[in-house]
Amino acid sequence: MTKIIGKRLTLRDMALSDLEVLRGWMQPHHEWHKTDGPYYAKPTTDQIDQSIDKLTQFIKENNLPDVRQRLVVVNSSSDKLMGMVTRYWISKETNWAAIGISIYDPEHWGKGYGYEALGLWCQYLFDHEPKFVRLDYRTWSGNIGMMKVGEQLGFTKEAVFRMARIVEGKYYDGLGYGVLRTEWEEQYPVGFSAAL
Repeated sequence: MTKIIGKRLTLRDMALSDLEVLRGWMQPHHEWHKTDGPYYAKPTTDQIDQSIDKLTQFIKENNLPDVRQRLVVVNSSSDKLMGMVTRYWISKETNWAAIGISIYDPEHWGKGYGYEALGLWCQYLFDHEPKFVRLDYRTWSGNIGMMKVGEQLGFTKEAVFRMARIVEGKYYDGLGYGVLRTEWEEQYPVGFSAAL
């Protein structure tokens, strides 16, 4: 099992015991959906059920890639599910990966949990995948928290797609942030955990 222990939280592989809690957080009425890709359609009950069924099968098969594509974010003392970190390809052919994070409960927003979780995730990906020379993430100009987290971690705003996202009838910019491995290593020469 992959387990990355931070100061206040832990990133680890998803367990069957996480799935009902995750099912609850996937329901479209939760506040986190208003910042995490609110321009996409909200999941239906059937789609949520299908996602949980797929995750159940995935966990039971225990056929995980060496470099994980997702880990759950849990409170270090209670092991309670707080969110998730992910990675996906922008271009597998050129080793160009993007990352994402969701912290579900608004009670945990603005308290440094996103910073810690995303920093641990970036360090893990750079440590375990030597092909990654950069990591990216995408957000939108209405997600102030995500912009701040990226800047705190040393990401550079590299792209602004003007008026590319519509949220509640209003246009927002789409944003692209990136950090190079060399920049990460310069900012965290002994690893991100030492900065906590």
